[in-house]
Amino acid sequence: MKNNKQLRNWLDEFNLNHPLTIAGPCSAETEDQVLKIAHSLKDTKATVFRAGLWKPRTRPGNFEGVGSLGLKWLQKAKQETGMLITTEVANANHVELALKHDIDILWIGARSTVSPFIVQEIAEALKGTDKPVLIKNPVNPDLSLWLGAVERFYSCNIKNLGVIHRGFSTYEKTNYRNNPEWQIAIELQNKFPDLPLILDPSHIAGRRDIIFDLCQTALGLNYDGFMVETHHDPDNAWSDAAQQVTPSSLIKIIKDLKIRKITDHADEYKNNLNNLRTKINLVDSQLLETLGKRMNIAEEIGVLKKENNVAVLQSKRWNEILEKMIAEGKKKDLSEQFILRVYKAIHQESINHQQSIFKQ
Repeated sequence: MKNNKQLRNWLDEFNLNHPLTIAGPCSAETEDQVLKIAHSLKDTKATVFRAGLWKPRTRPGNFEGVGSLGLKWLQKAKQETGMLITTEVANANHVELALKHDIDILWIGARSTVSPFIVQEIAEALKGTDKPVLIKNPVNPDLSLWLGAVERFYSCNIKNLGVIHRGFSTYEKTNYRNNPEWQIAIELQNKFPDLPLILDPSHIAGRRDIIFDLCQTALGLNYDGFMVETHHDPDNAWSDAAQQVTPSSLIKIIKDLKIRKITDHADEYKNNLNNLRTKINLVDSQLLETLGKRMNIAEEIGVLKKENNVAVLQSKRWNEILEKMIAEGKKKDLSEQFILRVYKAIHQESINHQQSIFKQ
């Protein structure tokens, strides 16, 4: 896919504010619910109203959406509030129905993006449309798969494209429902800076209390906007209750966000500097999380050594690690002196953790 500034043009053509705010319930539940939430959002910074109609669930038996019935509810919400409307499509039939009901923006869900067959089917059904299409990252952390989906739509002459970063599934327990893996979205952004990048903090967080922090981080990384799940009674929502915010909470989130504006060269420098510092902060957090995991493993080794009456310090193993890390460091332009200092500190901390096990 070539760099193409037309990818960003639809933001201007739709007269959408920056940062773009898409808001609405995870799922359309009833006509009254849809209209009530839409009216509560019409005078906010949100310019696009979202609601899921077809809900692909991980396991059967959960609420799977109202289906095509909700399309008329979205139409009515648009007529009464003037907001643009968007929903997820997962197959060619959904596309046909959405286009028939003049849905303004379509998005492709993470479970669809993971399958090139599904992506190709949807792309061909949308061939030639001028509707903006937003593509969520695949469930698994695979940049090539994400870009491949974008390229399939672009190959079908769909020029108004954007991507949604909603985080990635992980087997390990983390602070997030879906681990953000910011570096993947940043790499995509670096490859295609003209491709609008939107954050879905709701699916990354899995809970409403960290929505603001995620949005602020995204702004620091020059994202173009957010898709925030918003419900008038989130605790009783039919799906994803814990991660939805109320309209009043959304208003406060948007109000409290620090939005940097570029007005001259000096401000551009500051904005770029803050952007890079935000990236460093993310990497530092990942480093600390990784080091914490390493020390946990070191403690498990300490328990095993204690049970088998084995000495904490194993010089042969330590020298093997050091030689390997020096060699790997050279591949990444890291000096031997730097690797020695870092790994000697890590090794000493590991010894301290294991010695504490022996003292118990």
